[in-house]
Amino acid sequence: MFERQPPSGKSRKERARQRLEVILKVRSGQITASEGARLLGVSRKTYYEWETRGLEAMLEALEDGKAGRPANPEDPEKESLREKVSELEQELVLSNLRRNAQELLRNVHEVAGTRERTSETAEARFKKKRPIEKG
Repeated sequence: MFERQPPSGKSRKERARQRLEVILKVRSGQITASEGARLLGVSRKTYYEWETRGLEAMLEALEDGKAGRPANPEDPEKESLREKVSELEQELVLSNLRRNAQELLRNVHEVAGTRERTSETAEARFKKKRPIEKG
């Protein structure tokens, strides 16, 4: 397909270069914004819109990007499974911490010779007692 040419016969890239040249002249103080708008055949408002759009695009293009190669798109099922594994690992850690804290509390009560404030009997606690697992 042929690209539709504007009446001036310039390509999109040539028109963009012309706009850039005028914007740089205005920004450097060589000409005024009104003169730049007249050179481009647009209103001052349109000139300023183009200038803002161009400067924002330049700023975005110059921002630091993430280092390295972009990540490959993930399989949604794999990502879902990874999230579930992560959740289960967190639950396991919390469960182990609770069990260790309960065991520690029982030991403190035994050493201090105080009674635990639960409805469990000593025999029930003994049956539930498990060795502390090391992570």
